[in-house]
Amino acid sequence: AFRSAAACIALAARGCECFSRMLRTALRRAAAARPHARSLSAEASITVEFPGAYTAYLSEEPAAAAETTKAELLEYFKTMYTMRRMEITCDNEYKARTIRGFCHLYDGQEAIGTGVQAALSPEDSWITSYRCHCIALARGGTVEGVLAELMGQSHGQTGGKGGSMHFYNKEHNFFGGQGIVGAQVPVGTGLAFANKYKTPLGEPMPVAIGCYGDGAANQGQIWESMNMAALWKLPMIFCIENNQYGMGTSISRSSCNNDYYTMGNVIPGLKMDGMNVLSVREGMKHVRDYVSQGNGPMVVEMSTYRYHGHSMS
Repeated sequence: AFRSAAACIALAARGCECFSRMLRTALRRAAAARPHARSLSAEASITVEFPGAYTAYLSEEPAAAAETTKAELLEYFKTMYTMRRMEITCDNEYKARTIRGFCHLYDGQEAIGTGVQAALSPEDSWITSYRCHCIALARGGTVEGVLAELMGQSHGQTGGKGGSMHFYNKEHNFFGGQGIVGAQVPVGTGLAFANKYKTPLGEPMPVAIGCYGDGAANQGQIWESMNMAALWKLPMIFCIENNQYGMGTSISRSSCNNDYYTMGNVIPGLKMDGMNVLSVREGMKHVRDYVSQGNGPMVVEMSTYRYHGHSMS
């Protein structure tokens, strides 16, 4: 039986080798048959269009197109791929019990973190929910620092004392990581107030962005923050990462208004495709320019989807 099994394995290996040779031959012939194509240099500018990516409320839609380069696209891909592999590793390590406690993963939403980071300046303030591993990475962190923090190690990003929900990096103007649903929004509004207070009158201001999920969008503290931001014309971006479910409850069952970008009443809003890194980047450039000029806040809805459940725990 053993010899029979060994013979089968050897036969399968020869079959795979034969198929591999056939595939390589076919690819060479196909490449030879194609007309010689001009290669795209890493820095050559290309235009990418994404019609239908935006819907505006009390404001104009940005152009649904972006100028980019091969090098830039590869860098975005590398960032998003790193985020995805890091979060899948967190999944595996949580199941192996080397990561304990709460653990909310961001896989599926990587285009938002990457696109927002590409649109902001280093001086802008960013605060988000407890689903914050990838934002910490985008805002000056490292994979080692993130994983070490999740495992409670002293060389983690916050010394192993914060864990999954409490990343922080003052040097890069990243203010967390908030463990309480929606609590980051009033704090983000305070950051916007500080940015306006510290900027000489008439000059463009650094902005603040507070990211929260659809499950937090109807909280009273968010409405109060919007009211103050509108009254004082703060450079604040209220960013709803609408991944369609608050924990396990769909948006149609939890909110009477599913057009979250219109929730600011008199505050302009913009809905964008949160699964397209370029539409996020261009949309956020448009929003940042608006709020930094002293026009007041703006509400942004990112339409996205997470590939894990609400929490690993």
